[in-house]
Amino acid sequence: MKKFKVKKSDRVYILAGKEKGKTGVIKKVLVEANRVIVEGLNQVVCFNKKTREGMTTKEASIHISNVAHVDPVSSKPTRVKVVMNGDVKQIVAKKSGKVIR
Repeated sequence: MKKFKVKKSDRVYILAGKEKGKTGVIKKVLVEANRVIVEGLNQVVCFNKKTREGMTTKEASIHISNVAHVDPVSSKPTRVKVVMNGDVKQIVAKKSGKVIR
């Protein structure tokens, strides 16, 4: 099973694509496809052919390499490290040293 440092409800910064520079919260992690769905970002238009209701929009997935955690102090993208604090794993921002999760 693949392990990622991002999880559902983490705040992330988009590094590439049409939504570059925006931040959002992860709605879903697609482990098999190495992708995430960020709430409210990367909207695509869908046409419903069966009911002919017209156009609807939904969030499309973004590759996991194109997102980065947001530093809680500066609100800028940062790399993270995993720190063992007793028996608990914590995700810590490298820029500020603050605990993210």
